[in-house]
Amino acid sequence: MRARRSLIDLDDLEPAEVDYIFKRTESFEEKLPPRRALAGIACVNLFFEQSTRTITSFMLAEQRLGADIITLTPKDTSLGKGESIEDSAITLAAMGVKLLVIRHSEAGFPRRVAMAFDGHVVNAGDGPHAHPTQALLDVYTLRKEFGELTGRRIAIVGDILHSRVAHSNIQGLKNLGAQITLCGPPVFLPDSFEEEGVRVERDFDSVLPEADAIILLRIQRERFTHAPGIISDDEYIRGYRLDAARLARLREETIIMHPGPYNRGVELEDDVLQYAGWRYANQVRHGVFVRMAILDFLVNGQQKTKA
Repeated sequence: MRARRSLIDLDDLEPAEVDYIFKRTESFEEKLPPRRALAGIACVNLFFEQSTRTITSFMLAEQRLGADIITLTPKDTSLGKGESIEDSAITLAAMGVKLLVIRHSEAGFPRRVAMAFDGHVVNAGDGPHAHPTQALLDVYTLRKEFGELTGRRIAIVGDILHSRVAHSNIQGLKNLGAQITLCGPPVFLPDSFEEEGVRVERDFDSVLPEADAIILLRIQRERFTHAPGIISDDEYIRGYRLDAARLARLREETIIMHPGPYNRGVELEDDVLQYAGWRYANQVRHGVFVRMAILDFLVNGQQKTKA
């Protein structure tokens, strides 16, 4: 019997498994499979935070694989009656649920669930900690664009400190040999990030001419435990918003990405949305197929793929 596999962060996957997931993603993009890969598998989506892209793409992925889908919000559960999340996990498993997709504001919450749940758990984002499926679709988008990422210069710009996407992307891109530059003001990018083996840069304008790809991040105000008060919105916009003038400094082949949602007028201006290298829609489109491949892999293991 196969061990129950979960995806809490990228270190749950071996490099060969990431390659397999990407090959599986390509096969799903080429042709949708019959809806039987997850036939008879009960899947619960449990989101304690708002979501448009992630929950919709997971639900589409589950539908296209033939799963039985239940979507719960916090008010639908017994957590408000004093039940622990561990006991909720035991209860769902006893009902025959095999797959939980969880988003929560608490770092480590999905791992707590996975330790109690007799099934597969997918972390759809836990506080500022990790968002492995977003990182995988970002890396997949970059590989579709550039092929091998060894030596490619990737700049992640904005509120790094509070971004689970940034934390997972740093891990995933480092594993593939990319050169990572983090760019932002000290309040959103402490010097301690240099200990992760990446370059920390304060001057956004100096990064523009050298980057192969720029991943923009929004300011994650919902994660502030207190108002930073160190940089005003006007200061942030002057230093880190991507606008027409900064677009003109990019090389023609540079691409721009964003995990969404993006805030027009803050981290980017509308000119970015018309830029030839804007890849946001590609990321969203790839996300459904990447998540299909992840769910299929966790439940069914590796299947034969095209060489």
